[in-house]
Amino acid sequence: MLNVIARAHVNRVTEPFGRWLVRLGVTPDAVTVAGTLGSVAAALWFLPRGQLFFGTLGVTVFVLFDLVDGAMARAKGKGTPFGAVLDSTCDRIADGALFAALTWWALGVGQARVLGVAALICLVAGQLISYIKARAEGAGLRVVGGLVERAERLILALVGTGLAGLGVPYALDVALWVLAAASLWTVGQRLAEARRSARDLPPEPAAP
Repeated sequence: MLNVIARAHVNRVTEPFGRWLVRLGVTPDAVTVAGTLGSVAAALWFLPRGQLFFGTLGVTVFVLFDLVDGAMARAKGKGTPFGAVLDSTCDRIADGALFAALTWWALGVGQARVLGVAALICLVAGQLISYIKARAEGAGLRVVGGLVERAERLILALVGTGLAGLGVPYALDVALWVLAAASLWTVGQRLAEARRSARDLPPEPAAP
């Protein structure tokens, strides 16, 4: 949802920066990989050690690279099929590292096993949300939208983590449990939409 609502406003900032990087000879794929490596490093270095606020800042900065590589692709005229695959793959890696790091913290330094369950649900459900769409599209089905897409998942997780790092009580608990419930709901939404789309397909011709 936020992807559609915020895209026009965000593009006003990222488009000039993307064109500047293209003029420097930087490739969108390089920015994608750099952003992913930075996001993974920030998540796995700061969060398991309990440095939630600094981890949030680091992950947020590098997650924004995902907006810049798209602007660069548009500045070059179009993206490439490999670039699209690389971008989706790197998104899954970055998201997995974030929620894995939160799980690691909850089960370790944070001593919050119940919260670790919420983080694990977010980790698995987030990967499923993206997988269902990709698998459905590969089968010729149409699956779009959902209650929480990647932007919503990152915002909820990072806001909760950042506030927890600043000492706000229960901020991360509320964020992760809300996100866990919303992610499971979105999994169901996408499966239901895939089923509806499959029903609308024309019947396959009978075998001779």
